[in-house]
Amino acid sequence: MSNKPLTAKEIRESFKQFFKSKGHQIVPSAPMVIKDDPTLMFTNAGMNQFKDIILGNKNPKWTRVTDSQKCLRVSGKHNDLEEVGHDTYHHTMFEMLGNWSFGDYFKREAIDWAWEFLVDVLGLNPEHLYATVFEGSPAEGLSRDDEAASIWAQHLPSSHIINGNKHDNFWEMGDTGPCGPCSEIHIDLRSDEERAKVPGAELVNKDHPQVIEIWNLVFMQFNRKADQSLEPLPAKVIDTGMGFERLCMAMQGKTSNYDTDVFTPMISKIAELSGKRYGTDDKVDVAMRVIADHIRTIAFSIADSQLPGNAKAGYVIRRILRRAVRYAYTFLEQKEAFLYKLVDTLIDSMGEAYPEISLQRELIMRVTKEEEDSFLRTLDNGIRMLEAAIAAARKDGKTEISGEQAFVLYDTYGFPLDLTQLILKENGMTLDQAGFDKEMEAQKARARNAAAVEATDWIQVSEGEPQFVGYDSMEASARILRYRQVRQKSKEFYQIILDRTPFYAEMGGQVGDRGTLTSPDGTVIEVFDTKRENGVAVHLTNRLPADVDAVLIAAIDKDARMATSCNHSATHLLHEALREVLGSHVEQKGSFVSPELLRFDFSHFQKVTPEELRKVEHLANRKVREAIARDERRNVPIEEARAMGAMAIFGEKYGDEVRVIRYGSSVELCGGTHVDNTGNIGMIKIMSESSIAAGIRRIEAITGEKVEHTIDIMGDTLREIGQMLHNAPDVVAALKKSIEENAELRQQADEYMKERIAMMCQKLLDTARVNSHGVKVVAMTGVRIPDMVKNVAFGVRAASPESTAFIGATTDMAGKPLLTVMLTNDLVEEGMNASAMVRDAAKAIKGGGGGQPGFAQAGGKDGDGITQAFEALMAVFS
Repeated sequence: MSNKPLTAKEIRESFKQFFKSKGHQIVPSAPMVIKDDPTLMFTNAGMNQFKDIILGNKNPKWTRVTDSQKCLRVSGKHNDLEEVGHDTYHHTMFEMLGNWSFGDYFKREAIDWAWEFLVDVLGLNPEHLYATVFEGSPAEGLSRDDEAASIWAQHLPSSHIINGNKHDNFWEMGDTGPCGPCSEIHIDLRSDEERAKVPGAELVNKDHPQVIEIWNLVFMQFNRKADQSLEPLPAKVIDTGMGFERLCMAMQGKTSNYDTDVFTPMISKIAELSGKRYGTDDKVDVAMRVIADHIRTIAFSIADSQLPGNAKAGYVIRRILRRAVRYAYTFLEQKEAFLYKLVDTLIDSMGEAYPEISLQRELIMRVTKEEEDSFLRTLDNGIRMLEAAIAAARKDGKTEISGEQAFVLYDTYGFPLDLTQLILKENGMTLDQAGFDKEMEAQKARARNAAAVEATDWIQVSEGEPQFVGYDSMEASARILRYRQVRQKSKEFYQIILDRTPFYAEMGGQVGDRGTLTSPDGTVIEVFDTKRENGVAVHLTNRLPADVDAVLIAAIDKDARMATSCNHSATHLLHEALREVLGSHVEQKGSFVSPELLRFDFSHFQKVTPEELRKVEHLANRKVREAIARDERRNVPIEEARAMGAMAIFGEKYGDEVRVIRYGSSVELCGGTHVDNTGNIGMIKIMSESSIAAGIRRIEAITGEKVEHTIDIMGDTLREIGQMLHNAPDVVAALKKSIEENAELRQQADEYMKERIAMMCQKLLDTARVNSHGVKVVAMTGVRIPDMVKNVAFGVRAASPESTAFIGATTDMAGKPLLTVMLTNDLVEEGMNASAMVRDAAKAIKGGGGGQPGFAQAGGKDGDGITQAFEALMAVFS
């Protein structure tokens, strides 16, 4: 081997080629963002894309595969988001090199090949390697993994083979499902002097930054049942995962992942843009590492069509992006958008292995910059709010901000807790951390309760593979393969898997079918939804058939299916029309299709004009009137489909064979349901167009019968307007004239009100009393229009700008009480506070309010207390 260290690109490629030489098929990375698995938001391990195979729901095309998978972890073992950047080897996004066997080879080959690759191919020093094996669990009747230990003994001395507990060396997919012992490979990257002092074996799994795990070999041989018992898997699985960044660290002789060429180009760019040097200040270094890590997550997520947002996966991405912005703001002194400038450097480093980030460059940069600009405004607002809270606390003689206040800043406004703590420290203040933690735990508890799902084991009824027949049939005879009971949010229901089903399971933005299961005796059970779980259609019902072995008639709701299919086919026609009107840069970024409506998200960098929308609508409806028959082709090789011009969606994982839907010149890869003929759609009506993120627009539309109903409503509305305008022949002209006349009358009324307010101000000032301190106290009571009270108060202050207080204790026409206090500036400077006054007095009317020291108002529920409130306010000036 050359003395020159391998580059990251060379290491990645050597891994894939090595396992190709061992009969493995190289497969591409799955998207990092998972669209159709309710149990996961992100790909967090290399095995995610093979779950269907591991669970036995799908037969493998190849029994041996290998890849480099982009992953994202923001929780779990060693992957707390708040810790990333503070150490040398943990990340949010990372690459996992892996090799799999589905019922083919097992422990011996997995271990022998791992050793061969690390030692013989890469040339790592075997004296620095350690292997852990499962020590067993007597409580579960599991013995030590002597089989793995004996294989390792052919490569390593016994002192380098270490027993590991269940936490470290028994891998489980979840609370239930495939699991088994695992064998981790660790490497000691310390200096010879350090190794001489403390053997590496004593530091394995002790969180030492230079004695780290690089590869985990998982031997799936059991299935964990709901009662926590284990049963042998019929087909054993090998699932290995090696941390690419850590392997690069070992190969390039570094002690930090961030010092490898995976990250050094990015850190150099950050230093160049910020004017800071890496390696001179710990806080600056942490900030650069955080940003170098997080920009990868942000860019790859957006490329996979996951935009930052306020819920689920979008919220995670927004949180990561804001964490990076916060570090750039505080430690690199970047007060303007900064992260988006790093995208080209990322593309130079990773665009060859993952071309999606190159192809989505403009979108990534625009979305990132807009999110940065938005959060920088949030930071400015949050700082002002925190400064106000500090001032209020000091005025009350406090040196601590409540945990509740800090949590509101954090949770509602997205203001980082560590920035709150930093600002408090700079101001000699502290945070009620216990109070904040209490609020945080309460929020987590609410989230856990909302997401908690309890399920029994699947009960097997009959053998067979689920088959979807819904493209061709609206109903089918079916048997139950398996079922289980589920409890979620205090609701109990059943999940049923059928051997043959016409029900489309929710996927690709299209909602699941609903319908019925009919037993031979005529008993009908409603299927209220159909979900897709691990690649299988799961039918949701509130009860089971009396005889679960019976042959059932599974029938979908035909009207709902037809309406959904109309909307789905309409999205294809709209997509093509948008590209024709706006340009070929338009790409689908998401969709939602239900019986009621369709939503279509697409890339475009400015508002779509009404004229453009109308043109899009007309083009799509022309295709509807042409009544183009559906040309559907199933099991088309992906390359052949692309050659046909089929549109693919970025961020979607396509198999080697796909389904192609063509309506004339509209050609798309799609697994959804569609109309036989575009004429079935009836008509497409775009209802709205809006922005949902930088460079992403959304249109909502309806089709068919929904359009008829909308036209009826519009017609009825126009007719009513015409009647109100005495059936004028030109409704628009008549309405315009009416608006002009109304504006003229309003102007006259405003002028009258101004005169009346001026007279009222003068009258109140003439009758005002002056207290012993020389303050003129102006009082207004009775039934008044709320806006008038406010205007009179400011009118009084304008007419008498010094030593004047206005007290209002009024009710509106409905009897709702309103307290108003206005103080001139000199009274405020003397320490008087209108806001505090109305808050105290509002107790009498069972209300609350506030405002500024010079002007405040409070409303209430109890009009009977208005006199008491008035007397309390007047007493202040007695």
